[in-house]
Amino acid sequence: MNKYNKDYETLLNLPKAELHLHLDCSLSFDVVSKLRPEITLEDYKRDFIAPPKCDNLADFLKRASSGISLMQTEYELKAVVQDLFDQLKKDNVILAEIRFAPLLHCEKGLAAESVVEIVANHTKLCSGKFGIEAGLILCTLRHFNESQSLKTVKLVQKYFSNSPVIGFDLAADEAGYPIDAHSSAFQYATDQDIPRTVHAGEAKGAANVWESLEHFKPLRIGHGVRCVEDPKLIDELLNKNIHLEICPTCNIQTDVFKAFKDHPVDYLYSRGVSLSINTDARTLTNITLTEEYQKLIKTFGWDLETLKQCNLNAIEHSFIKYADKTNLRNRIELAYEI
Repeated sequence: MNKYNKDYETLLNLPKAELHLHLDCSLSFDVVSKLRPEITLEDYKRDFIAPPKCDNLADFLKRASSGISLMQTEYELKAVVQDLFDQLKKDNVILAEIRFAPLLHCEKGLAAESVVEIVANHTKLCSGKFGIEAGLILCTLRHFNESQSLKTVKLVQKYFSNSPVIGFDLAADEAGYPIDAHSSAFQYATDQDIPRTVHAGEAKGAANVWESLEHFKPLRIGHGVRCVEDPKLIDELLNKNIHLEICPTCNIQTDVFKAFKDHPVDYLYSRGVSLSINTDARTLTNITLTEEYQKLIKTFGWDLETLKQCNLNAIEHSFIKYADKTNLRNRIELAYEI
């Protein structure tokens, strides 16, 4: 029986859009056992799935290294991309933006350019095979230096016009590192008109979101939930139509909020902030979008109209260049009228 068991089949069959999804944190047991045959299910649960409550974001992110270590060759990268599309298809995701940091996958000799090409080409192949509109966001990381950030954004520029690469992101532990090393890369992205999103307002408070808006000029914010600490910031998000990629279960795991009922997603939605619902990391969080939807229904009394609007918000704010957004919107509108 499903762990939330509330109209599961109905929700499972609804089409969904996901904008905030980390490739290296979404490896299923199937693909891990394929790449590491000796692993047991017990080992997998310990090394790849974060506990329901971590000490903080840094503690949560410790498990990411398990997936990254298995994504260092062409074979491994293709297997992980294929595995994620298998998961997305089962969850009836019709639009997915998948993010990863190319510089983390060069430990066995692959050049960063090769990493991007392998993942991009296999994403394009799987997108066509599964009928899922998909794009790739390349991440720099908080602990990277200026040179690494610039290299990452230039990879975005290199592949932006001829591949599924669609945008640039800053991820990892926002509480542990200042923004200085990344200002040049985001200025470059702004100058080149590369779509930008930034992890902010999760491990640090509203000031972190203000800082990101000022220095990085993002179109979206990953998480951003601590904007509730500053009413003026919510007004700013509304005025500039900044979209929040909200990942409720992840925010509970990283101890941003103590319990799901304490999460501000319902309040932010009621204020009119554009937001979408996302899993963040399907393995670390051990959840699907269908299950996220169930938790929102159970906890906040959300209905299909609310879920529909979140999906329409995601489509509107998607970075995907060639997606037929009208068709995607129509599919959502029609399916959620049940």
